[in-house]
Amino acid sequence: MQTAIWGIDLGGTKIEGVILPSLEDPTPILRTRVPTEAEKGYQHIVSQIGVLVRQMSKESGLTPERIGIGTPGVLDPVLHTMKNCNSTALNGNPLQADLEKELGISVVLANDANCFALAETHWGAIKQNVPDARLVFGIIMGTGVGGGIVHHGQVWNGRHGIAGEWGHIFLDDSGGPCYCGRAGCVETILSGPSLQRFYTTQSGLKKTLKEIVGLSEAGDAAAVATMDRLHQFFGKAVSIITNLLDPDAIIVGGGVGNIASIYSSGRSSLEQYIFNNRLDTPILSPLLGDSAGVFGAAALVADQN
Repeated sequence: MQTAIWGIDLGGTKIEGVILPSLEDPTPILRTRVPTEAEKGYQHIVSQIGVLVRQMSKESGLTPERIGIGTPGVLDPVLHTMKNCNSTALNGNPLQADLEKELGISVVLANDANCFALAETHWGAIKQNVPDARLVFGIIMGTGVGGGIVHHGQVWNGRHGIAGEWGHIFLDDSGGPCYCGRAGCVETILSGPSLQRFYTTQSGLKKTLKEIVGLSEAGDAAAVATMDRLHQFFGKAVSIITNLLDPDAIIVGGGVGNIASIYSSGRSSLEQYIFNNRLDTPILSPLLGDSAGVFGAAALVADQN
């Protein structure tokens, strides 16, 4: 009998947990959440995860053997401390070790982009459209830009734990300074806030990304320029991934990933930049919505024999 798989998605405002029967059956046995309360500090976040797991055990009558946890950053494989977390209280802390002490079981960590890509590979758009995919690249384009790699159904973390960190590849000087200390990163051009800033420089007005998309469809010149910039640099940036990894499929998530023209005009731009005379790679929108993070976390500890 297969053991149920447990996943936790650690977010800035909420911590969500799920118990799934198996990799073959993603119908939740239980799905629940508690507030993160990150303002109370690192130790409180660890305690809240403990509260959630004990609550899940009580409600389900099950006990986990190990748990997969999606995090807003990565565990350094050498130092065993967290880094690159936008929930800054986590940075520099031994989250895996502290959670194993809190919970009394082993935990497996992966960043949220990897969990997104993993879930869509096993149960979402990849499973539906490219079920034999061996190498999948998952893109997150939202408030920030990130990525994750799934190889033969498992996360590829890399030597430094930064595999897939596509958002901090240099793209173009016009992006300006990045919070990482460099300039011109993919994130400074293709994130939602970056696109909104570009629109403001062109128009003098502040609009949401959704409004900018609507204005571009109505012919607003600044909005059209913003969308043209998105399509051009999407193609240029994704060509780096395609030329380097040549994945079987690319899945695009995040708020910017909801813009339909990425899959037409953005794809056309990619065709112009890749080192090939055609583009066969499917560029897919996700199917799992806000379930991807927590489901992907559960998949981290699935038996894939």
